[in-house]
Amino acid sequence: MNRQQTELDQLCINTIRTLSIDAVQKANSGHPGAPMALAPAAYVLWTRAMKHNPQNPKWFDRDRFVLSCGHASMLIYSILHLTGYDLSLTEIKNFRQWGSLTPGHPEVHLTPGVETTTGPLGQGIMNAVGMSMAEAHLAAVFNRPGHDLINHYTYVFCSDGDLMEGASHEAASLAGHLGLGKLICLYDDNHISIEGETGISYSDDAKLRFESYHWHVQDLGEKANDLEALEKAFSQAKQIHDKPSLIILRSHIGFGSPNKQDTPGVHGSPLGEDEIKLTKKIYAWPENESFLVPDEVSNQMNQSKKGYESEKDWNERFNAYKSAFPALATEFESALRGELKPGWDKDIPQFQPSDGAIATRSASGKVINAFAEKVPWMLGGSADLAPSNNTLMKNSGYFAKGQYENRNIAWGVREHAMCGCSSGMVLHGGVRAFVGTFFIFTDYARPSIRLAALMGLPVIYVMTHDSIGLGEDGPTHQPIEHLAALRAMPNLCLIRPADANEVAFGWRAALAKKDGPTILVLTRQKLPTFDRSKVAGADGVLKGAYILSKEKGSSPDLLLIASGSEVQLILEAQGKLSQEEIDARVVSMPSWELFQEQSEDYRNEVLPPNVKARLAVEAGVPFGWRDWVGDEGEVIGITKFGASAPHQDLFKQYGFTVENVVARAKKIVRK
Repeated sequence: MNRQQTELDQLCINTIRTLSIDAVQKANSGHPGAPMALAPAAYVLWTRAMKHNPQNPKWFDRDRFVLSCGHASMLIYSILHLTGYDLSLTEIKNFRQWGSLTPGHPEVHLTPGVETTTGPLGQGIMNAVGMSMAEAHLAAVFNRPGHDLINHYTYVFCSDGDLMEGASHEAASLAGHLGLGKLICLYDDNHISIEGETGISYSDDAKLRFESYHWHVQDLGEKANDLEALEKAFSQAKQIHDKPSLIILRSHIGFGSPNKQDTPGVHGSPLGEDEIKLTKKIYAWPENESFLVPDEVSNQMNQSKKGYESEKDWNERFNAYKSAFPALATEFESALRGELKPGWDKDIPQFQPSDGAIATRSASGKVINAFAEKVPWMLGGSADLAPSNNTLMKNSGYFAKGQYENRNIAWGVREHAMCGCSSGMVLHGGVRAFVGTFFIFTDYARPSIRLAALMGLPVIYVMTHDSIGLGEDGPTHQPIEHLAALRAMPNLCLIRPADANEVAFGWRAALAKKDGPTILVLTRQKLPTFDRSKVAGADGVLKGAYILSKEKGSSPDLLLIASGSEVQLILEAQGKLSQEEIDARVVSMPSWELFQEQSEDYRNEVLPPNVKARLAVEAGVPFGWRDWVGDEGEVIGITKFGASAPHQDLFKQYGFTVENVVARAKKIVRK
């Protein structure tokens, strides 16, 4: 490499740094230190190692980049702007401002070139593992000799904080076990956290740790500014096909700042005008210039022509693939679109009362296997609970090293990684992920579920053992507050079916949903299957709530409302109340969210506003039910933790009996 080129490289790197510095200063908020340190690594990756097309950020066979240390967002914004993505200098100047495309942490679907929403540390690593899993699966399913249709890498930049978070341990362990050779992670070992040097809380040997996970590890030491060493490291990592790769880089946060380099002060605060001038002087940069992008830098870093050629080459290869394998090509395109083919929801199991009582988790297993035949790009599994969650697809083996074509995923006891990785799989595209565990363990996975909701990802969560009805395992496993807590999460659709046929329609709703996750909350205990010749059909689930059993007269005296296993109680109570000359309507309400999406006319049809006598029954905290029962209605719920006992005894002790429903209903009507 000649000196002129080296000087141009340095000019490009310093442009990344100064754009980041200036944007944070103008916003008076942000994290300049990591972008200053990682600018050389980002420059090498985006201009020499990565395959991407700024003119088409969603080109499928592009390499993916995840900034797990999302607080360093100005690094990726600077890179995106300079390499030719549709992110203007005006947007850079509007960093962290209302309506800008440059929010404080990267957000997918907002900024062109951003692959996932990051910020909570460890999440990006989990997403990246999921992306790599999806790439491996699709390559195994669709690639043919001489036709490598799917062949791309997933790159991650992560920080000390990412590796401190337990989420990274789960994800790294799984990635190593699966041998995900196209996952390459650069660890920014800058020794600084918000409170001070990382040594006050962290002394892991990252090299030994990741080697024990079966990763390939390169420790570059003090070579954060050595472009040849960085390029060689990325190249070497790409040659390792049977292991994920970690590149450890001892960087210096706030590089070039004479008074703040290697200090906590440069981690999450602007440098200040005086320090910026001193830093720019060290960079040989005009001290009074802000947001300066030299023309030669724009010409050097723009990747549009190179990206166009890469995509053009792939399109030509895809056309050859379509000629050689037309049926596979059609299936591939369908998977990329997430297309549900005509008839996808036909011939799904229908359950009859004569089949006997069935737990909704068991019904879900039957429905999963029916849909597995119709939706071949559906992948899923449980956190070591598949036999209990009933999530195994019978037409496939386990997704494993060297067997990536399989569709069952054994996540192990890694609830957080399971949900974070499933988001990455959906973000990657070409697959639809579902995951399962006990409902109580959403506590371990909630951050990933929340981000899936924030990103609008149609992940499906199969959560069983939904209440005190799980029985003898006791209060540690009995979710009490979880229905209310997850209903409070924006953009998450929760469905708690009342019988096996409601499960089938719950799955229909989940698979049809494209703009956010769905959580199916299912029972361990067996429930009766309603005789649909005597009550309404289960397709009412698609509207969130429906009249299961009408009143006899022209208008009900009372509305009985419930979800899940408690619907059977109110249905039986309706008959007993009729003997007391109380004409009740039974409403099954499996999903508040779907019901809220319906027209006001439909909602008023199901829950007539003029009927003030209302009783809701649900084996969880009553929080939120006031919206549906009003000030004059009541709720039978639970306001304390459960206990260890057979579920029949628990329901009786906590007041979930037909007798108690009848008594409370009479009190409401006659008060």
